[in-house]
Amino acid sequence: AASAAASGVAQAAPASAESIERLLALTRVETLLDSMYGNLEQLMRQNMRQSLGDRPLTAEQRRVIDELPGRFSKVMRQEFNWSTLKPMYVRVYQESFEQPEIDGLIAFYASPTGQAFVDKMPLVMQKSMALMQEQMRTLVPRMTREIEQTLKDAKIPQQ
Repeated sequence: AASAAASGVAQAAPASAESIERLLALTRVETLLDSMYGNLEQLMRQNMRQSLGDRPLTAEQRRVIDELPGRFSKVMRQEFNWSTLKPMYVRVYQESFEQPEIDGLIAFYASPTGQAFVDKMPLVMQKSMALMQEQMRTLVPRMTREIEQTLKDAKIPQQ
């Protein structure tokens, strides 16, 4: 063992659960997950509106459809709440990082630059998602045409 350590082959200690929990707190993973659920609900509402198009709906149909994103978000929050996800995150981080790496990440995220990164990432993600949605507006019709052409080439009747 001494010769392995001397040759630099020895592995570093696995990251402690406490250090990983500190990193998760510094990076505000719980808050990010919570905002993700809100974004998911909003995205689902937009997609449902687009898929319905100009179809006339009764007030009751509109009410039922409008409730679905909230119900979906509620189920997601129940199944993937922080008390359920946190142990999974800790396990994945322990399997993926060694203690010196977690220590380096903690040092970075505890710094002013690291905290600025954490503070600004939600806005970066929001802007990125908006740009992706713009791209999807042109991509989806092209993909639909490709699917239709493939079905036609395969001589599969379209409905």
